[in-house]
Order: sequence, then structure tokens, then C-alpha cells
Amino acid sequence: MNLASMTITCDHVLYQTEGGAVVLALTGAVTIATVSGLDRAMRQEEPAFSTLDIAAVKEIDTAGAWLVWRLARDAGAQITGASGQAERLIGAIKTCSGVAPVTPYRPAFLTYLTAQTGKVVLELAAGSMRVLDFFGAVVATAGSVLLHPRRLRFTALVRHMQLVGVDSLGIIGLMSFLVGVVIAQQGAVQLAQFGAQIYTVNLTGRIALRELGVLMTAIMVAGRSGSAFAAQLGTMKLTEEIDAMRTIGVSPMEALVLPRILATLIMMPLLGVFSALIAIVGGASISAATMGIPFFTFLSRVQEVVPMIDLWVGVVKGPMFGLIVALTGCYQGMQVEGSSEEVGKRTTMAVVQAISAVILIDAFFAVFFSEVGWI
Repeated sequence: MNLASMTITCDHVLYQTEGGAVVLALTGAVTIATVSGLDRAMRQEEPAFSTLDIAAVKEIDTAGAWLVWRLARDAGAQITGASGQAERLIGAIKTCSGVAPVTPYRPAFLTYLTAQTGKVVLELAAGSMRVLDFFGAVVATAGSVLLHPRRLRFTALVRHMQLVGVDSLGIIGLMSFLVGVVIAQQGAVQLAQFGAQIYTVNLTGRIALRELGVLMTAIMVAGRSGSAFAAQLGTMKLTEEIDAMRTIGVSPMEALVLPRILATLIMMPLLGVFSALIAIVGGASISAATMGIPFFTFLSRVQEVVPMIDLWVGVVKGPMFGLIVALTGCYQGMQVEGSSEEVGKRTTMAVVQAISAVILIDAFFAVFFSEVGWI
């Protein structure tokens, strides 16, 4: 085909006949590739005509037919010279044309608020049922594995214990050390106003063992491992690997979900204790550097003033926080459907929901332990 002979543009000519009628004649190709320039010219010139002649139009498509019909409609003109193809397209355009509002419909604020509230409530109810269903499946799978211990994926369990626990020691240790430094330094500044700077040891030791050690660890694990669980399972769901596992008779809950949950349950208390101890070391380091409290004196003082109950409070919280983080990450990963965008959305939801739930449960534990006298 000779590309030079192809008509790739369209043009228009406005002239007056001997009888006084004004004619707008279109020439060339009136297609989606060329109508933008013609449409722009017509809007700028706004010509008045009574006849729209398209006899010289060599090529026309749906976009071109729509423009021809619109020009004729707005000018109240008659279309002449249309080919068989042009007549069919213009006829189809006439039957399906409609005028949409320029601005979308906006309901009243009260109506919109009520509708959105109802939507959130219904989604919350449906989501709660899905969470309960997932938790029930986890419990059933755990019971089945408990009755048949050989079905436990021990290799996967050890692997995830390494990923959740051992591989995160560095970042958790650094974070905990810096948090301990901040607690001791800021606490000493405030206590110095009352001449009670020595109680910095009490403050650092108790808050690290009882609260911040396990809490900051849970937040870090939620951002590091919880998001990884959601992304891994979500990608497997998207690529139909999980469906393939079901097809060959392998339970995804048993092979994928349960090892991740057990690994997090086991490692979270250990990571919490590790974090608390490193935070105390950080407090001792800043105290030795700026407050004149010797490093080992700080550590020995912690043993004297911090009750053992604080350590057990942190240890008790660990498995609960680990369960929340692992369940949230695995649940969101198993809910992925549709597209890769859903993986990112569910991963974000897993981190946000896990951190929110951990802080909420920590507040509950604070009140509970206070009521039972564990203070």
C-alpha cells in the first residue's frame, strides 16, 4: 500500500450556492484520528449553514459520524452526499445518542452521610463474619495437626521462625536501644526537677519490660512480617497457586497459614524480652554517658527495683500480640482477589489493622493487670 496516497487529514469548506443556501463541505477522512482538529475549528468559527455536504469524505468511522451528526443537529442543517457506510453510522448514532449532565449528581449531605454510614456498618458486619470464618478454619486446622502431629510442616515452621525472629534481631535491637536511650534521657530531665534523677533506673526498667519492649516489637513485626505474610499469600492467591494446592489435595491453611502463625506465636515473647533487655542497655549507656550513673550500677539497680512481675506481664502479652499480627497478615493475604493492586491494598490494611489491634489490646491489658494487682 502506498502510504503517501492515504488520506490522513480532514478539512472543511464553507460556500454559498446560487440559490443563497450556505453549505459546509467536509473532505478527507473524518475519523477518530482527525476529528479533534475539525471539532476545534468548528467550535472556534461557529459557522452558520443549512446543508452539510459529506460527499467528498473518503473515510468515516463512529467518531466521525457522531461529529457530523452533532454539527448538523446544532446548526439545524441537512446532511447530504452520505455514503452507505456513513448513513448506517449516522443512523446508529441517532438512535443511541443522549445528553449527559455536565456535573454529576450530588446527593444532600445528610443523605450521603446516612448512606455511607450504612455501607460501613454492612461492610463491618460482613467483614466480621469473614474474620470469624477464617479464625475458625485456623482453629480447626490447629486441632487437626494436634491430633496428627506428623502433619505439622516443621521445616516451614523453622524457616518462618528464622524470618520472623532471627532475621529481625538487628532492626529490633537498634530500635530498642534508641528507645531506651530516649526514655532514660527524657525521664532524667523531668525527674531532675524534683531531685529524683536516680529513679530514671526504675522508669527505664519497668516501662521497657512491661510495655515498650513487647509493644514496639509487635509494631515492628507487624510492619516487617505481617506485611510480608499478606504480600506472599496475596501473590500466591493472585497467581492461583493456592487453588492449585487445593486441587492436589494440600490444605493451604495447613501448609501456609499455620506455620506462619505458630512461628510468630513462638518468637514474639522471645523478641519482646530481647527488646526490653536491649532498651535497658540503651538506658544504662546514656545514663553512664550523661548522668554519671555507672553502666553496671544501672544494670544491678534494675535487678533490685524492677519486680519480676513486670517481666511476666511482657511475656504474657507476647503470644497475644503475635497471634494478632500473624492472623491479620494471613487473613488479608487470603482475601486478595482481582488484580495486583489488591495485593498492595491488602498489605497496607494488614499493617494498619495489626498495629491498631495491638495498641487496643495493650490498653486492655494495662487496665486488666491493674485491676488484678499486677502493678
